[in-house]
Amino acid sequence: MKNNSNKNKYTLEYLGYNEFFENFKKEQNLDYSNIGRVISEHKERYIVKTLNGDFEAEIVGNLIYTAKSRADFPAVGDWVGIAEYNEEKVLIYSVFPRKTILERSAVGKFGEKQIIATNLDFAFIVQSIDRDFSINRIERYLTICNNSKVTPIIVISKVDLISDEQLSGIMKSIEERIKGVLIFAISNETQAGLDELKNSIEKNKTYCLLGSSGVGKSTLINTILGKSLMETGSIGEITNRGKHVTSHRELIVLDEGGILIDNPGMREVGIADMQDGIKLSFEEIDQLSRNCRFKDCTHTHEKDCAVLEAVKNGELDNASYENYLKMEREKDHFESTELEKRRKGKDLARMIKKVKKIKNK
Repeated sequence: MKNNSNKNKYTLEYLGYNEFFENFKKEQNLDYSNIGRVISEHKERYIVKTLNGDFEAEIVGNLIYTAKSRADFPAVGDWVGIAEYNEEKVLIYSVFPRKTILERSAVGKFGEKQIIATNLDFAFIVQSIDRDFSINRIERYLTICNNSKVTPIIVISKVDLISDEQLSGIMKSIEERIKGVLIFAISNETQAGLDELKNSIEKNKTYCLLGSSGVGKSTLINTILGKSLMETGSIGEITNRGKHVTSHRELIVLDEGGILIDNPGMREVGIADMQDGIKLSFEEIDQLSRNCRFKDCTHTHEKDCAVLEAVKNGELDNASYENYLKMEREKDHFESTELEKRRKGKDLARMIKKVKKIKNK
């Protein structure tokens, strides 16, 4: 629905628009008044932010009929071509090429991927310090970020629940396994670390918040905004976890510049065809593998395997090595399932073609 309070408040650059999207606009002969950015998606209902305000949006039939998969539909973060339908609604008739696509293996749908958000520059990987904390899970988020060429930033929340000494030990354990990634330790209760995190947010850049339910993503957004925009849940007495409230993806533009995308909590972070992401996330293993005797070494049983030797000698963290193997297995399973689905699709197409040929005789 149109929101007159937002009219003329932003420039397209303020919303993350740049030369990458401008080139496509020129190719399609689009006017600035005919483009917008998808800021919300809920059960195939969209809100698009434009220079003239926020509008409800629907997809035109042609876009639906030509879509080959769910990935061809708009997602939060997309720039889209729009046409006015009425004073409160617009029609989406094209989706701009995506600069980056953050995705994971779709839950319960083997061989399929789910888009988390598009056109991101950075991703805050939020992990609370309580029982949800897991470096293995951080490495999973790190892998989907690296595979999408989205710069990861680790945010450890609820640090007021532990002592400074405990926090120091946890930070050291993260840095030993994950190198070269910026880390913030914050508390929404005491405000510790929040000024540093806020000051790191760059104007015209888009950030996505990733994490499980109850880690404090919505509370963090409210703190950054300085007002309660996102609904948050109370802490469960038994689980000591915040109750998950966010049910859909939403893009929020900060007054000081920068764009945040909140996401529902993820119970699973499935690995799809992410070979590049795995290599970047486990760079130490990738470097060691170059000294293995066999080029196709799986690092599980082969003779003269440099990776196994490093694990044996304590030079490579065993937990990280096991996590690497698990993700490699998931990647291989996804790729084999995807290949099987493609084969079945081709077989079905050939059968339909054969039946039509028989009927036409």
